[in-house]
Amino acid sequence: MTRILVTGGAGFIGSAVCRHLVQDLGHEVVNVDSLTYAANLSSLAPIENSNCYYFERVDVRDRAAVDDVFARHQPDAVMHLAAESHVDRSISGAQIFLETNILGTAVMLEALRAYRDSLPPERADALRMLHISTDEVYGSLGDTGLFTEETPYDPSSPYSASKAASDHLVQAWVRTYGLTCLISNCSNNYGPYHFPEKLIPLVILNALHDRKLPVYGNGSNIRDWLYVDDHARALVMILEKGRAGEKYNIGGRNERTNLQVVERICDLMDAMVPKGHSHRDLIEFVVDRPGHDHRYAIDATKTEGEIGWKAQENFDSGIEKTVRWYLDNRGWWEPIRNKVYAGERLGSLK
Repeated sequence: MTRILVTGGAGFIGSAVCRHLVQDLGHEVVNVDSLTYAANLSSLAPIENSNCYYFERVDVRDRAAVDDVFARHQPDAVMHLAAESHVDRSISGAQIFLETNILGTAVMLEALRAYRDSLPPERADALRMLHISTDEVYGSLGDTGLFTEETPYDPSSPYSASKAASDHLVQAWVRTYGLTCLISNCSNNYGPYHFPEKLIPLVILNALHDRKLPVYGNGSNIRDWLYVDDHARALVMILEKGRAGEKYNIGGRNERTNLQVVERICDLMDAMVPKGHSHRDLIEFVVDRPGHDHRYAIDATKTEGEIGWKAQENFDSGIEKTVRWYLDNRGWWEPIRNKVYAGERLGSLK
């Protein structure tokens, strides 16, 4: 059995990774999370009583605490997901993004290096870390083309700049110190347990409550959508099969404009929660956010070919599952809407 240290395991993608590792694969997981506003331990309820699951409330910026976790749990691998991730919040408050995403990654790399040097050669050689990043580091595409692993970095927001910096740190620690690390860059995730400040859960819950459905600009910005459980499978496969020092792009091959996404959710809500009017009537175009990239699209050929991964959900199947999950799991999201985030606009410069 392999013991994997997962940072940010109480977040959206991190919790999906933890559930997959424990429930589907039988690995041991050490979840390291500081429980910021977007973390939710109830997302780990399916595995919280498992003998294979351990939780440590630790901030990845705290080197002594991170060293202690390594020493006590002796992991075989690390999956580094801990990050501030909402672009809108980075626009109105960049500092925490710099501290968590850049400094936190540097702390993890140094702690990993010290831990590796304490291990016997056989275990040290087998130790590896997967750093989970985003396609936003590449900037914006035109109407054609796809991001590949060779696409130059061109970040547009404080969030994407902080993730680009963390990617560069990982590559530098590989080259300078010989750490066995990999990097993955993914397209937009969606699915169950998604904190409702992000587009898809925000629209679902606003529609449920007959509130306006804000669409930035004219809704023409394009994203490639990836179902979170498909992403979790890809990450574990990359950790296990990926070549040391390499980057792997993960995408769903599901490009949609933001308006198309919102309209699809509206149509599903019309069918699942009919209210005598179309939920499309709630759509409201609002002032665009600063530096809003026009289009992201991932070429996942390398990951599909080398790793053997392929997305199981297309956008239509995944979004239907997602809408149904939110309708059936009021107990998960209602405390968030009532106490943490009520659906207000974030990231405005005004």
